[in-house]
Amino acid sequence: MRTLPAVKALKESFPFSRVTWVVEEPSMSLLESQHGIDEVILFPRKRWMRGIRSVTGIWKSLMEMKNFVTHLRTEKFDVVLDFHGILKSGLLSYLSGAPKRVGFDRKSSREGNFLFSNARVSLPKRPLSRFEKNFRLLEAMGLDVKEFHHRLRIPPEDQAYIESFFGGLGSPPGKPLIAVHPGTSPKTSYKRWMPERYSLLADRLVRELGASVIFTWGPGELKWVEGIRAGMKEGSILAPRTETLTQLGEIFRRCHLYIGGDTGPMHVASFVDLPILAIYGPTDPVVNEPLGRHLKVRREVGCNPCRNRSCKDLYCLDGITVDDVFKGAKEVLSGQG
Repeated sequence: MRTLPAVKALKESFPFSRVTWVVEEPSMSLLESQHGIDEVILFPRKRWMRGIRSVTGIWKSLMEMKNFVTHLRTEKFDVVLDFHGILKSGLLSYLSGAPKRVGFDRKSSREGNFLFSNARVSLPKRPLSRFEKNFRLLEAMGLDVKEFHHRLRIPPEDQAYIESFFGGLGSPPGKPLIAVHPGTSPKTSYKRWMPERYSLLADRLVRELGASVIFTWGPGELKWVEGIRAGMKEGSILAPRTETLTQLGEIFRRCHLYIGGDTGPMHVASFVDLPILAIYGPTDPVVNEPLGRHLKVRREVGCNPCRNRSCKDLYCLDGITVDDVFKGAKEVLSGQG
């Protein structure tokens, strides 16, 4: 998702180019709906991994893999840009057969990825946002892009789905409408701020700011969100199930502020120009910052940033109070953030 601004800049610089994006399933529907991307090729890695572990599915999966590589090569790509810098993306780059494969150098990539590139980009030692890192890769194409921007295109059917939800509420939600996304993927639960604090925060937003609070959620997050709502004294809105990231984007487009942790939905919100109040615990607030107007709430505790997913202490999140986040919300809503 954070590669979208770089691809947009690439297409603007080379308007007659054909851009193909190889992607895994979760992001496919979003990418298919965005301008500037001419083709999206599905890389069904998880399905293949399940297949090769099965006696009955191994042959089918191996044949699909062979056909996938054949298809890549028939595209006859001139250049492959490897924005991810990991083993998986390096292999795909190499298997494409493209004569020029642009990636990051040894120090800026992982898992031996640099071995699959024949044009390598070095990065400075200082922390870079993922957006800036991706734009550095374009330097190998002779581009020098200074501005990062991308406006999410939302298909009409997704707009209609969310319009139907809001129309069914009985009365329009009050303003400001604040989107709170407290969940994360199951693998990154160590980034979640405490649920009882979200409950207290949401109550204050309603009582003291006269706000309406809508809780958004993704796969595996519904019970987490329902628990937070149950801990509130004030009323709130539970967002509908969203099947695509563009449906989620349409909810955010109707809001005045986003509050949540370092997650993919935070970046979706930034792509519809929604001001962001981001709660950072263990992750790097520079590397993972969103686009556009945003304010970061974070406590420096000496051990963050880190990637210790098994941490039981989470001092970095425990140190962030409800008052910290509430003050940040008022600051952003007043236009000072």
